Order: sequence, then structure tokens, then C-alpha cells
Amino acid sequence: MFFKNLLVYRLTQPLAMDVEALQLALATKPAREPDSQELATYGFIAPYGKGEDAPLVYERNGYLLVASRKATRQLPASVVREAVVAKVEEIEAQQMRKVYKKERDQIKDEIIQALMPHAFVRRSGTFAAIDLKAGLILVNTSSANTAEDLLSTLREVIGTLPVRPVAVKIAPSASMTDWLKTDKAPSGFFLLDSALLRDTHEDGGTITARGQDLTSDEIKLHLSTGKVVTQLSMAYQDKLSFVLNDKLTISRLRFENVLKDQADTDGGDEADGQFASSFVLMMLTLDTFLVSLLEALGGEEVPQGI
Repeated sequence: MFFKNLLVYRLTQPLAMDVEALQLALATKPAREPDSQELATYGFIAPYGKGEDAPLVYERNGYLLVASRKATRQLPASVVREAVVAKVEEIEAQQMRKVYKKERDQIKDEIIQALMPHAFVRRSGTFAAIDLKAGLILVNTSSANTAEDLLSTLREVIGTLPVRPVAVKIAPSASMTDWLKTDKAPSGFFLLDSALLRDTHEDGGTITARGQDLTSDEIKLHLSTGKVVTQLSMAYQDKLSFVLNDKLTISRLRFENVLKDQADTDGGDEADGQFASSFVLMMLTLDTFLVSLLEALGGEEVPQGI
């Protein structure tokens, strides 16, 4: 259990629910398959284990893990379009008249309804960890829309979920640009070999650097012309590597083998122990990592009253 992406949200008020209450709340909206005429469904699944007895809230060392699943009927637009064209041509040929937009739209709706029960169902899951002690919710995605789907559904079943995306006092792009200009990453962090540089002018271009020495004169030249860093690959201690962007999205999160080996050792030979060990070790590592990252970005910006 190691996340691959990270969007971080701050609980603006304590979450006044224990594990049992949260479990009951999630159980009111379980994941299910779409009905024949439903485009999509969304609900909660057990983050670990199978069967009806598997808990919807996984708890270890005060850390909570929840998971959601979205099931969407995939009806390719090309299939619908071809069926509409065929039906329109049939009507025009048989009835010797022109089919106009209003009738064409009605035909399209009828075809979609007819094809929907036979459409392929695509399922996707999202994990989120709740760190009550730190007051954070960590969502394993780089998509704000995917995170909001989970958070809004969590809010729906709980009744309230006072959260906001974590914000920092200094714009991430300004910090990342300064790190490259000075060839100096913040304490505990290391610059890797990829970055995205963007011209601040409206019609300016973008430079993508991959597998390059980010301290080179070439990179310095781009920065001297006014380009800013909007995405940067970095490492934290000997524990993990990641890509940070100017929206505070963390992607390509990779935990080093030394941590995974430790989780294997601590977890023993059983799957339950392995999962528990990796989850706790991941959360402990992310606790210290996020504190260091927010400090490196000027500190967390907390609105008055929170």
C-alpha cells in the first residue's frame, strides 16, 4: 500500500467521528454496478479485504484508509454517431424527406437508451488516507476532479466535511524557480533531472527538460529570460522521489526500496501484516515529508479562524 500520487487537503475543523461511526456512514453508499439506463455510479468499497465483512474503514496506528469506486458505462461516440447516421439515412430513403436537427437529436437519445444496457462498464478506484492527528486528508490521485468526487461523496454520507486544499505562503513556482537559479534545494531535498519551464508572457512558450542536468548553463539561460519553473522532479532524503507542480500536486510519487524492504520485514509473511506495515510506514514517511515540503515552500497558509 504505497500511494503513487498525492493531493493534500486540510481539515479546517476536527472530524468529530470515530471509526465505527465513519464505517456506518460509508455503508449508506456502497459501490454498485450501474442500472441498465445509468451512465455512472459512485460509492465506497473496502480498502483492503474482500467480501461483505471487509470493513469500509481500515485503521492502523490512528491512520484511516478509505476507498471509493466509480463505475461508468462506456458508450463510444463513434458507435452512437454511426447508428444515428444509419437511422437517419434509412428514414430519409424510406419516407423521402429530410431529417432535421430536432428529430436527429431525438433519434440519438433513443439509440443511446437502446445501446446503454449493452455498454461496457469501466471501473476505477481511488484511495484516501485520513490523518486525524495532523488534520489532513491525502488522496491518491493527481486529478482534482477525482479527489473532489471522493471528498464530496464523503461529505454527503457524513453530513459535513470541512476541508480545503493545502496552500502555502510562497507560490510554488517562485520557490522552484529560486531552487534552480541558486542550485540549492531546501534541506533534505535533492533536485533530480526533469522540469517544466514556462514563459510568463501570454504568448510565451514552454520548455520541457527530461534527463537533463538542471544546474546546467542551458537551464540558467532559460531562467534568465524570465521563464519560471512550473514542474520539478525531486527526491526527499533517501525515502522517496516525486514531481511537484505549481498547483501543489504531487505526482510520480515513488517510495524507495529501502522503505519497501522495511515494510516487508516488519509485516512478516502474511498478507495482512504486509498491508498494515506498508500503510503505516507510508503514512509515517508522508507525515515528515509533508511537514518538510510545506516548510520549504514558505510554510502553510492557514486562513484566520482555522
